[in-house]
Amino acid sequence: MVRYNAVEDPLCYPGTHVLRNRANIPDQNELDEFEQLMFDSRAREALPDGDLDFAHYRALHRHFFQDVYEWAGQTRIIRTGKGENWFCYPEYIEREANRLFAELAARDHLARTESKEAFAKGASWFLAEINAIHPFREGNGRTQLVFLTMLTRYAGYELDESKLEPKRFLDAMIRSFSGDLAPLAAEIRRMI
Repeated sequence: MVRYNAVEDPLCYPGTHVLRNRANIPDQNELDEFEQLMFDSRAREALPDGDLDFAHYRALHRHFFQDVYEWAGQTRIIRTGKGENWFCYPEYIEREANRLFAELAARDHLARTESKEAFAKGASWFLAEINAIHPFREGNGRTQLVFLTMLTRYAGYELDESKLEPKRFLDAMIRSFSGDLAPLAAEIRRMI
């Protein structure tokens, strides 16, 4: 099954949509299992320190996916999308990500929101934007969730991931791609 639309992808094994990986696993289902196992293993370790900027975001991705992909923490080099939606073209990723993280910093990383509702609204804006940029070839969603947890803590709240309902959250993320942030804000608010 093809998970992403992509132009010629030098990161995939020839004739497949399976990403080349350090374990040399050519089967997508096996790679998915290995990737999650490595992610879970790295999740038990201390996270990289940083300033909640794009360099920090890339360091988080590298931390979680370094055992799986040589390019972990590096921005995407091909055009890709899901369904009808294409993500930020690779030649604009750095610029757009730096713009987004500068705006996040200008908003004090959402730490000065007056309520959980206001935080959820701000966080939905950030997640929608970083998702549209989609800086990495794989692992964007998990990196987004880790970063959301960090932002939530920075703002003085806790994110209860046990309240995450994957289908509802994914549907909200998809709707946010076209500018409808309300469902995503509601999902985030439900978890804090």
